[in-house]
Amino acid sequence: MKQYIVGLGILLGFTAVFAGGDLQTATPTVAQIEQPCNHEGVYVDRETNLMWQDALYTDAEDGAYANNHIAGKAGTQPYAVRYCQRLDYAGYNDWRLPTADELMLIHRHPGQAFLHFRDKDFWTSTPTTGNRYYVVYPTDAYKYKKNKRETNYIRCVRCAAE
Repeated sequence: MKQYIVGLGILLGFTAVFAGGDLQTATPTVAQIEQPCNHEGVYVDRETNLMWQDALYTDAEDGAYANNHIAGKAGTQPYAVRYCQRLDYAGYNDWRLPTADELMLIHRHPGQAFLHFRDKDFWTSTPTTGNRYYVVYPTDAYKYKKNKRETNYIRCVRCAAE
């Protein structure tokens, strides 16, 4: 008799556990994540009203960065200034090299603003002592001093209202 009662208790317990039932009346809603304003190779930061170049980095540019050469969106600081000044991209030709503050601010946003990015240093137009200019490391969004003859990545910016 004792075995019968224990067996019945186990059977009822399993039935209660596995019988299921719809305890949840509605499917939870997923928070809507605001889509970044990134289209046609540019990212527009609505907070600062700056438009950022967001073009794919090529193998040649990655090689130039690694070997201290110049190619496309990788080069020395003077090259970076000229590259941005001469850039005709996404229908605009008024691009410039960003300041250290601008580049640090864009990388302090939560998440990654750019579709095409590198976790290496990017040139700024902000000079420091000697032959050095600031670069910004996107992962920590801090600025560091680099000799202007070193090769780093380049990302140009322009005012979106213009």
